[in-house]
Amino acid sequence: MDTVLFYELVGYTGSLLVALSLTMKSLQRLRIINMIGATFFIAYGLLIGALPIALLNGLTLGVNAYNLWRMLQQKDYFTLMEIRPDSAYLRRFLDFYHKEISELIPTYLFKPSEDQTVIFILRNMVPAGLAIVKPTGETAQIFLDFVIPGYRDFRAGKFLFDESADYFWQKGIKQLVSAPGSPRHESYLKRMGFEMEEGKYQRRIQPKVLRDGAM
Repeated sequence: MDTVLFYELVGYTGSLLVALSLTMKSLQRLRIINMIGATFFIAYGLLIGALPIALLNGLTLGVNAYNLWRMLQQKDYFTLMEIRPDSAYLRRFLDFYHKEISELIPTYLFKPSEDQTVIFILRNMVPAGLAIVKPTGETAQIFLDFVIPGYRDFRAGKFLFDESADYFWQKGIKQLVSAPGSPRHESYLKRMGFEMEEGKYQRRIQPKVLRDGAM
């Protein structure tokens, strides 16, 4: 391969990665991809002898690495907040995120009723996620499981389904069932431990006492 062409490919790769990082809704992914792009630019600057390019991107890499380290060290506070299905805030929340909810779960329609359980997942007191379920005996149908942009690092889902298993267990819910939704939402369900059975994704709820006993 021609040397000049190789140098250009390194530079173009860095440009594409930096541009791609700006499309990330997760701040953590943004920083990681931006760091990789900056690394390519550092290499590009050194290859063509442009030290200002290498130094600027070295600084960018250092700033991103420091902020990423701080993010990973941060101890986030999670809690659940159950609200009434006829809550005015719930309606406004769903109206605000209507487009994104429709893309993830096209079948969801807002029809509040007293037999539904509405749960906000608070992350550092920010309503980062929302789950709406309808219990029927020991099984609950998930109508909506949604996390707002910027918080989609799967931690809200893990808190809801794993760390808050006792919450469901105390309500007599031992199994959750969900429709697949969009391919992206289906991938999320699989990551959260749901398995396809009889055309639906299902997940058993195991409280902490049983999990510890199984270890």
